[in-house]
Amino acid sequence: MSLVGEKIFMNMVNEKVGSYLIGAIFIAVIAIFFLVAPVGQDLGYHNFSDGNGFSYLPNTLNVLSNIPFFLVGLTGLVAMNRGGKQSLKLIDNNRLPYFFLFAGAVLVGVGSSYYHLIPNNETLVWDRIPMTIAFMGLYSVIISEFISVRLGKLAIIPLIVIGICSVLYWWFTEIDGVGDLRFYAVIQFFPVLTIPIILIFFRSKFDYVRGYWVLIATYVGAKIFETLDHQIHNLLIIISGHSIKHVLPAIGLYYLVASYKKRTAI
Repeated sequence: MSLVGEKIFMNMVNEKVGSYLIGAIFIAVIAIFFLVAPVGQDLGYHNFSDGNGFSYLPNTLNVLSNIPFFLVGLTGLVAMNRGGKQSLKLIDNNRLPYFFLFAGAVLVGVGSSYYHLIPNNETLVWDRIPMTIAFMGLYSVIISEFISVRLGKLAIIPLIVIGICSVLYWWFTEIDGVGDLRFYAVIQFFPVLTIPIILIFFRSKFDYVRGYWVLIATYVGAKIFETLDHQIHNLLIIISGHSIKHVLPAIGLYYLVASYKKRTAI
């Protein structure tokens, strides 16, 4: 077998292994969904460590730390339409997922800021809907670049609709007094679990895919800082873990946007 043939064969084997792993995770997630009882929103979630306000702006740092998301998302949207050296190397015949990724980031900046002005379940809806839009946009981008452009095209609108419905489902169950976060948890964590598998076992249509790994790393770091909100605040005094949680993935997304300018099609 020639080197080219051997490489093609190994790619096929890797993709098959990756497909099996994704399928196994999907089955496990669905099984857990039905085995675990509905879980409502813990109202203690809204009690963030840093409640300090400046002038007429309550929870100042938790609000303002969302500005990077807004700016990076806007940068991505603007860069999508630039030419020359500043243009983004995207899949030209499937640009909608990139739009939802960047537009979702802009909306996260707005929605999360609104939520942190008055943290409660009602305002949390407007934080979570933009996050699902950005998540589903990113997932469709990765499907398009690593698995199939056609599949990415077919998936983007259903993914966005399902993501939004997961938040609305949680909200209406909360209203009924039997809050159920399971659907939203699936929508949030299934991409997080399967994106690394796609990056490892499938071949991108572009080089320079490091940006996706950086974004994943900053997201994981953000979840850690979110969990250690009070401890980080006690340690650093001037800023809480939750505020840092907002900034980290925005940095990761900025790195991804920058990487889109450097890469070339394979």
